[in-house]
Amino acid sequence: MKTIGMIGGMSWESSAVYYRLINRAVQDRLGGVASAKTLLYSFDFASIAPLQAEGRWIEANARMAAAATGLERAGADFLVMCCNTMHTASEAIESEARIPFLHIADPLGNAIKALGMKRVGLLGSSHTMERDDILRGRLASRYDLDVIVPEAEDAREVSRVIYEELVRGKFLDTSRANYRAAIARLVERGAEGIILGCTELPLLVKPEDSSVPLFDTTALHAAAAVEFAFS
Repeated sequence: MKTIGMIGGMSWESSAVYYRLINRAVQDRLGGVASAKTLLYSFDFASIAPLQAEGRWIEANARMAAAATGLERAGADFLVMCCNTMHTASEAIESEARIPFLHIADPLGNAIKALGMKRVGLLGSSHTMERDDILRGRLASRYDLDVIVPEAEDAREVSRVIYEELVRGKFLDTSRANYRAAIARLVERGAEGIILGCTELPLLVKPEDSSVPLFDTTALHAAAAVEFAFS
């Protein structure tokens, strides 16, 4: 079993989910008291969120790359970023680290294509929804997917809830209802499935909140990490 290098803490709420999913999957495979071999670098998100808000992506990406090379030196065999938004650092990580980097968009793209879908809705931070270098561009170029995002007030509310509630451990019924409405409007625009493109979103949004399939990037990424660990 390979050692998984996890870049987390953005936020720790979802990093904890990654840790649980990965270890449970390993135990299911091996039985007994087996667990995954992992190394975790957990950022203080209070030092990263301002860099995102101020558009200081070069600095933020450099911090991710430094964490990646630190995990490599500590003995990680490959890397996963436990956050959608900070996949902005993918290029920096791949240029600095000599071990594989398992991009979150790839297990996601494969899962969507397996269901024969062409158009999907994306929910996530404002950065993830607006930028092409996190999920959208890779899904379009590698998996031929048309990715649409919420409009206007829906987009603002989706992102607000992530930063003001979910990363602080708040999971409110009112916010879940707002997400349900935003999903319905994406479906009206032709979305055949919905990407939960923030690793905290599965803590709030459930399958019953959508009339079309949900794609949980956290669960898909964690499962892919376990597969890679045994490959």
